[in-house]
Amino acid sequence: MKSFSNLDDMSYYNYSFKSILDKSLHTLEGIVKGIAIDGKINKKEIEELNSWCNDYVGISSRSPFNELIPLIRDSISDQILTQDEINNILWACKNLTTSNLYYDVITADIQRLHGILHGILADNKIEELELRQLSHWVAENIHLRGSYPYDEIDSVITSVLQDGKIDQQEHDFLKVFFSEFVNLPTSTKIDQKELERLKKSITIPGICAVCPEIEFKNKVFCFTGVSTRAKRSDIAKIIQECQWPFENPHFWPRKLPM
Repeated sequence: MKSFSNLDDMSYYNYSFKSILDKSLHTLEGIVKGIAIDGKINKKEIEELNSWCNDYVGISSRSPFNELIPLIRDSISDQILTQDEINNILWACKNLTTSNLYYDVITADIQRLHGILHGILADNKIEELELRQLSHWVAENIHLRGSYPYDEIDSVITSVLQDGKIDQQEHDFLKVFFSEFVNLPTSTKIDQKELERLKKSITIPGICAVCPEIEFKNKVFCFTGVSTRAKRSDIAKIIQECQWPFENPHFWPRKLPM
């Protein structure tokens, strides 16, 4: 998303006003739901709302930002966001959009999903309750099936929650995966240096792709979903052989069972 923190962006804004407005409101709605998804909001999460306001400061005098930004800043001025304040912001988001003139229902809800992932990631922690609540949201929005990244997120959540807990490796994977759908330059609290470090060892591209190009050496892999071709243990063995071919004297290129 383009930043509107200064008036140099006004020509682009004037040309694309309604599409920018709808996307920004859909994303904001998602961020608010994401930071509140576990029923508690901390200071880092509140700061992400302030960052959203700062991103549109260059057009804060234009409707509807001249109503929405003061509403948000007034709500978070005491560093607390009550349920009534959350409801007021969500109500404003829904009533200030242009009734999906520029985005269909699917696109709008995917933008909301991106915002939810942003909100969950805002404090650099992903709790089990947040993931379970995200799973509920996914289950309630099955009309998004077939739309990226809905299916991938559904698969990842199911896999991670299978044993009822999030270990450190799964937590790091989730952070990197969620960050793929967050407009990081607009965030002030998401630890982008940590994400860059994690991305050096965690492979994200290729999830659920038909023929992904995968680099195996020094990478961490997270298995999601169920394969009809092989057990997870068999796939893990193949990946290990691909990672360390020269340490295995019996190594040869392997294919999954047909």
